[in-house]
Parts: sequence; C-alpha cells; structure tokens
Amino acid sequence: MNNAPFSPIASPQAAAPEAPRSPTRSHSPVETLKRMVAAWRERNQFHLELDRKLKGDPHLIDDIGLTRRQVEEELARPFWQVL
Repeated sequence: MNNAPFSPIASPQAAAPEAPRSPTRSHSPVETLKRMVAAWRERNQFHLELDRKLKGDPHLIDDIGLTRRQVEEELARPFWQVL
C-alpha cells in the first residue's frame, strides 16, 4: 500500500504553455500614453460637467447623491489625480 500523500494529476491545460499575446493587445509606451491621455480627457470632461451642474442647477447634485462639499472636493482635485 502506498502511504504517499494524494496528489491530483494536472490537467492538460495546466501543462500547456501560455499562448502568445496578440499584437492588438500590446502595451507599448505609446499605447499606454494614449490610454492615459484619453482617461485624463474623460476626467476633465466629467469635472466640467459637474461644475456646470453645480453652478446651473445645484438640485441636480442632490439628485445624484452628492453633497456640495463632495463636488467641490472633486473639482479641486487635478484631473490627472485618481483618488
């Protein structure tokens, strides 16, 4: 009788080498920069819209569940800074 601890047999998928990445999923420095700039634009646009809502109709801020202080804190942060 074998007293060795049980070891499951690895599945064929686990032993197979990793598939190469496709060229469309590259993370080159240029791609990374493009994604970062796009995220900054989105955050800047969000800040502009939030500021417009705060000044134009402050009740909209209440409707989305934020306080005036939270909005002012968000607007005070630079668009490139993530929480």
